[in-house]
Amino acid sequence: MLLERDDLLSDYSLTGSTFASAYCARLDQWVASNAEAAGMPNGAALVAIGGYGRCEMSPESDLDIVLVYREGVDVSEFAEKIWYPIWDSGLKLGHQVDTIDGLLALAEVNLETATALLSARLISGDESLALDLAIAGAEQWRDNAAVNAALLSEGVDQRHDEFGEVAFGLGPDLKNGRGGLRDVQSLRWAEATGVLARATTEISLDGAYEVLLRARIALHRVTGRAGDRLMLDFQDDVAEALGYDDADLLMADVAGAARTIAWASDAAWFWVARSIEPRRRASDREHRDDGIVIDGGLLSLAETADTSSPQLLLDVAHVAASRHCYIDHDTLERLAQSAPEFPTPWTSELRRRFTDLLRLGRPAISVIEAFDQVGLMSHILPEWEPCRSKPQRNAYHRFTVDRHLLEASAEAAGLAERVGRPDLLVLGALLHDIGKGYPGDHTDVGVELIADIAPRMGFDEQDSDRLVDMCRHHLLLPDVATRRDLDDRGTISHVAEQTQEVELLELLGALTEADSIATGPSAWNSSKAELVRTLVDRVRDVHLGARPKEVVGQRFPGPTERELIGRAMVSGELVLDVAGSTVTVVQSDRSGAFSRVAGVLALSGLQIVSAQAHTEGGVALSQFNVHHDQFDFGRLEQQMRLGTSGQIALAARVSERRHTYARSFKRTSASQVPPRVTFDNDTSGYATVVEVSCRDTIGVLYRISRALSEMGIEISTARIQTIGDSVIDAFYVTNNDEKITDANHLGEIERAILHAIPKS
Repeated sequence: MLLERDDLLSDYSLTGSTFASAYCARLDQWVASNAEAAGMPNGAALVAIGGYGRCEMSPESDLDIVLVYREGVDVSEFAEKIWYPIWDSGLKLGHQVDTIDGLLALAEVNLETATALLSARLISGDESLALDLAIAGAEQWRDNAAVNAALLSEGVDQRHDEFGEVAFGLGPDLKNGRGGLRDVQSLRWAEATGVLARATTEISLDGAYEVLLRARIALHRVTGRAGDRLMLDFQDDVAEALGYDDADLLMADVAGAARTIAWASDAAWFWVARSIEPRRRASDREHRDDGIVIDGGLLSLAETADTSSPQLLLDVAHVAASRHCYIDHDTLERLAQSAPEFPTPWTSELRRRFTDLLRLGRPAISVIEAFDQVGLMSHILPEWEPCRSKPQRNAYHRFTVDRHLLEASAEAAGLAERVGRPDLLVLGALLHDIGKGYPGDHTDVGVELIADIAPRMGFDEQDSDRLVDMCRHHLLLPDVATRRDLDDRGTISHVAEQTQEVELLELLGALTEADSIATGPSAWNSSKAELVRTLVDRVRDVHLGARPKEVVGQRFPGPTERELIGRAMVSGELVLDVAGSTVTVVQSDRSGAFSRVAGVLALSGLQIVSAQAHTEGGVALSQFNVHHDQFDFGRLEQQMRLGTSGQIALAARVSERRHTYARSFKRTSASQVPPRVTFDNDTSGYATVVEVSCRDTIGVLYRISRALSEMGIEISTARIQTIGDSVIDAFYVTNNDEKITDANHLGEIERAILHAIPKS
């Protein structure tokens, strides 16, 4: 008899544990019917273990069953009859056939078997045999309590290292990641050892577990296959299946649930380690005058402590972070229930204590997140609440909004020696993206929020304005450094006008680095660091009295490029030079020279990072910085000569390559950047800056530059920035060596570019 389950799979009113229970009941009935038809021998039993035993089956989960029998009972014929219907139904079967002693012997050396037996329950057959197995498995587990607890703890750490964070992954592993379903199961197994000094049920995980279970079951339904990774491509469908308005809401719930589980897991393993440690003497405990008690890495409060004091609240956080202590859950609950009232404005002492906490850097993160779990962070900073567990859902940002702010502040703490006001730096880093929790442009919203937050915290007007300006301009330096020509004195003047003075400039410089590092590996590298540093140095010189034209560096082309130009003028042939990641081409000056080089590089599979162009004496120089592992220099030179001389159908070949690789395109962002073209005639003193935002595809630079060439536009410099699966490219262009100011002409340029680039 085959399993009938289509009605359950199609009934989307059944989700999470409700579906799992109904599905397990159906499986029990079906397996038992097959066992009866196959003739279950006396002295044998079919026992569900693992996830099936817990009644937590997802649609594509393995069916874990043991056929247990008493000594002397022959189950070989029955086993053949019972397994085949399961295989024929297409279910993945994990099965074992053994006596109780045999199963216990295996569990003695195999952690997976030992934990699976903890959920043993009867499906069909000898009830007393199944009960004996369950009791014996649990007793053996407790008999080896210390060893099993240590193995579980080690396995948790290894699993987290392998599968990463559920809360922050773009495609999180709902089962195995940190904060996933397996963490809760591991806690239950740890409790079953009896080693835990106190029950982890003081931190309720039922709701968090249900969120992840619902998501995993919906993922199986949507994909029709086993899997635990909720990849970006599936999130919209899973959200719809679960009745969410959009996937952002789904992933916010997933992140929040995972962070609660991770917090509880950390607490449990702290208590496991504490239970195994040698007993401490009462004299080892440190009692502070303010009621804080520290005992072997555990921070608690004496009964006499004044939990209504906001100063004590911040002192608890500071001591826990600076001493690397775990805050007792009862202490957190006492503080949360007391909800210490902060005066308006804060006293200077409260303000100092809060910024001192942030200046501790990374140790402050776990403490603030513990506060956040019981609502204390939103109590201290009400504007924090909308940012909690808010997903960003792209490969560029690796954290939720709230965790990103904590990471940025921690990174800023490590840069405090660079600035005169470390307190403003760490607080500005904590608040710079606070607007992302609200509708509208996050910078504009953040400016409004900080204009209220800073005075409430007791900062004077000047410091409040400084914090507001840090938010207003937090993207200024990275955007200018990566999208504008730093050798153009207009660029330096523009940034100097925005930053006004050295103190703000230095705060923004440190904030840029902290924000970028906290964003993720794609947001900060040595090249970007050098660009930002160069920009800050040149603008600082202006603030200190130098004129912009006195602070620009060597304009392009430099001595190396001029030597290549000379060679091309003498030989009359194309000159190709590759030095590290820099590809330079000098050829006869003709319309579209730059775009042809870009097209050949695209065909060669090279990722272009930035580009510059220059023409003089009848030759055109194009220079590209590229990312590459290895490439064939000889073939590149051959392709370059053919491509720049018109002997390769570049447009057709680039299009073919783009369509070929589009099949393997992997989304790295939930939302696509809409195609956009903007013009800037203010920043540069000599050129119009054309900025193009669009989806990143093979040959996009070639298509944009070709469109500009067809409009008779000369490109002098190109800045290429890739963010996830989108690009923001900036081109310094002129027409007859002049800026382009005619509105109609600019409109036609925009039309040409939008026609050339991907529409979504």
